[in-house]
Amino acid sequence: MGVFRGFSVVVAAAFVLSACAAPSSPPPPPSPSRPAPSSSAPPAGPLVITAGVVEAALGHRAVVLTLTNHGEVTRTITGYPEVRVLDGNGRALDVLVKRDSSYMARDPGPKPVTLAPGGHLLAVVSWSNTVTDGDPSTGAAIAVAVAPGEPPRTLPVRTDLGTTGEVTVNAWAAELLH
Repeated sequence: MGVFRGFSVVVAAAFVLSACAAPSSPPPPPSPSRPAPSSSAPPAGPLVITAGVVEAALGHRAVVLTLTNHGEVTRTITGYPEVRVLDGNGRALDVLVKRDSSYMARDPGPKPVTLAPGGHLLAVVSWSNTVTDGDPSTGAAIAVAVAPGEPPRTLPVRTDLGTTGEVTVNAWAAELLH
């Protein structure tokens, strides 16, 4: 029993002395999860689209798009944003864009939504980072238009699509469905 007590005293003393040692240097800051903004200028007009931070959950990814009315006139928006995934050179990748609910967001479906001056609408672009067979695909940005035929805005959103080759977008809505 005396040997065990002596060993305990030595271990306790070593622990106390190590706590008094000079602190180690702090770890380096984490690298940013998305590239620094290098987006194009907003399209001419009062409607501006921005993208939030990419969120991840169990191999799934999503980014919330916000459409803001900077104009002085109330607008009615119906349907889905037009989305294309772009490579590092700004060329569209061969990616299927589905209009539906996903693991990350429920689709409210296309319906007219009023967008007052200063107001916001939201939509979610989501994808899975599943790798099965083939080469993984990664986009460097997305081009988003309010609706088909409208001018797009390029946003620096990294899309690590795995081998799925698809993204899902839900319709513009005043709030996200849970």
